[in-house]
This record gives sequence, C-alpha cells and structure tokens, in this order.
Amino acid sequence: MNSQSPSGPLGGLLRVVRGYPRRAPLTLAYVCLLLVGHAWIGYGLSADRAATVLGYLSTNLDNLRDHPLPALLGSALFFDGTLTDVTSTDFVGTLITLGLGVCCFLAWVEHRWGKARAVAVFLGGHVVATLLTAVVISVGLQHGWYPTVVRQALDYGVSYGAQTVLAIGTLALPRWGRLPWAAFVLAWPLGGADWTGPLPDFTTIGHLVAAVIGFGLLGVPALRRQRVRATGSPRAASDFGLQRGSAPEPAPSPAAGTEPPPSV
Repeated sequence: MNSQSPSGPLGGLLRVVRGYPRRAPLTLAYVCLLLVGHAWIGYGLSADRAATVLGYLSTNLDNLRDHPLPALLGSALFFDGTLTDVTSTDFVGTLITLGLGVCCFLAWVEHRWGKARAVAVFLGGHVVATLLTAVVISVGLQHGWYPTVVRQALDYGVSYGAQTVLAIGTLALPRWGRLPWAAFVLAWPLGGADWTGPLPDFTTIGHLVAAVIGFGLLGVPALRRQRVRATGSPRAASDFGLQRGSAPEPAPSPAAGTEPPPSV
C-alpha cells in the first residue's frame, strides 16, 4: 500500500528538502563543511587554540598584508555565530547569513546558474567586500575614525558572501516582494551597527558593500540568463519554492544559439 505524500505547504517543503541534494550538491557539501568547522572550533579545540586558528584566518589589515590568501580563503570556512543560543542576536544573524544566505539563496544560485557561477558569485562577494572594507578601515584609521586596535580585530566568516547572494536572491522573489526584500538586505546590518564616528563599525560597512556588489551583479547579462539543461530551461525558482504563479520560460531558439533572459 503506497502512502500518499502530504499536500499543501508541508508537502511542498518536503519535496524541496528531498530534492535539495540533487539540486544543490555543492551548497550542501559547503554547509556540512561549515558545520564541521564550527563544531571543531567550538568543541574540538581548546579556547586558546581556537583563538589562535581564528586569529590567523581573520581578514584584518595585518593578516591581509602578511598572508592574504590563507586569510581570505580560510575565513570563508567558518561562520561567526551561534546555533545554540537561540535568544541572542547572534542567532538571528546566523539564521540570516547561514540559513537564508547560504542554505537557501546560495543553493538557488547553484541550481539556477550552476556550480561555477555560484562559487564565483559567493567567493567573489566575500573577497571583494573584504578588500574594499580594508580600504575603508585604512582611511578610517588615517582620520582617527577607528581605533588602532582594529588592525588586529577578529574578522572571519561567511557573512559577506552570504550578503552578496541575499541581494542576488531578489530575482528569486515575485515582483511585489523584491523592493521590501532589497530594503531588508540593506537594513538588517544597520540594526546592530556600532557608531564611533562618522562611519559605522567595519563589519557593517562590509555587509553593505557586499549587498551593493550583489545588487550590481543583477545587471550582468551572463547572470540574468537562465542556464539551459538537456531537458530545456528549468524553473529553478519554483523548484526551491521561492516563486510561484509565473509562466514557464520559452525554450531558446536553435538558430539564435543563445539563452533567452529570464522573465523578471
């Protein structure tokens, strides 16, 4: 006797969960790596050893000058947040960056545009936002807007890359939800901003820069075109339950040799 799958929102959610490994295998592997790294830092190492590892991978000014590649790449292997203290603001940040940014919207980008573009968008947002923020920090130090200790500040995690794909994920939403979502992406980092002068703390600057990068990428034609598979042009957004009610996109013309832009 075959059991019938649940219908409605619950059934849709179950279908999304079951299909997640097939639609976004690279994102799933990355999430698992982040969780393992979080457990290793939090429970596998002593507090002093964990501080040493994170201090070496931190993307502060001194590390970017001394060992830029290990800092830029290594800092993206951990997330700065909590999974257990559910009443804290850090947990809200974890839900936004790791939950929405990586688990949802990075998976959407991977399924819609493929693994290579997903890596390029996420890692590019992480690296470019970090480097531009370093420039802002340098200017701030010259003008006395930041204390000198910011040169060795602890700064690691996936939040800049997550912020970039959160902005790009605007395309996954119906038209009526895009403007409120864009406002949320820009506003949430300001909620906990620490102002010590004319500029907020550098992590808030980094999140805003990453959001601007993501919104800027929305205008890149190569990213706005939907990837075509052997079976035709899939409706990636609806596969992840992010957009419904839109008509299927037309198949590309064989004579044109190019993919049509998605309906936005």
